[in-house]
Amino acid sequence: MNYVVELKDVHKYYGKDTPSEVHVLKGVNLRIRKGEFISIMGPSGSGKTTLLDIMGCLLKPTTGHVFIDGIETNRLSDRELARIRGKKIGFVFQQYNLIPSLTALENVEIALRINGWSKQEAKRRSRELLETVGLKRRINHKPSQLSGGEQQRVAIARALANNPKIILADEPTGNLDTKTGFMILKLLKDLNKNNEYTIVIVTHDLRVGKIADKTIKIMDGRIVK
Repeated sequence: MNYVVELKDVHKYYGKDTPSEVHVLKGVNLRIRKGEFISIMGPSGSGKTTLLDIMGCLLKPTTGHVFIDGIETNRLSDRELARIRGKKIGFVFQQYNLIPSLTALENVEIALRINGWSKQEAKRRSRELLETVGLKRRINHKPSQLSGGEQQRVAIARALANNPKIILADEPTGNLDTKTGFMILKLLKDLNKNNEYTIVIVTHDLRVGKIADKTIKIMDGRIVK
């Protein structure tokens, strides 16, 4: 079976073996197939973001095994993990995380340049991506000149820059009004359907569950059925 993400008996502690120990993830087992659209839902403090960070190689599990596109990541160096993040994973955050001094085009370009693309090819690819997310006429605008929805579209274009295996989104509609949030969800679904991107969204937005192939519910660090 072609899994792009696989977690086996993953536990995550903060402050392990100290008086302030917190057991955040408790034996999580999870498999995500190529091309799936997955929503992860649960109350605040349930472990959703920690789970997403482990899938994104931003955190290592305390115990257990994590595979990204067939590669076990547990024992990789920080440099090797950074390479996997750059090549195989695209991130979309609630706060957009755009560089204020750069234009929309430059914000996408920088993700490509970091991964070795030439300036000319990075510019060409960035233009294509911004056109894909509906921002053809806004490429030279800085974040302060863009609406929240437009900034999130730039962030999505940046996440797609290196043609990742998986897009991880943490509350991508959290800062948007209802109408704009729906437009962002439609864009993500279209990318999933038409381009076969694997997409995992951590969210409180119940609309995501309606368009996802599967909803994973997490409670107190455990996946519940």
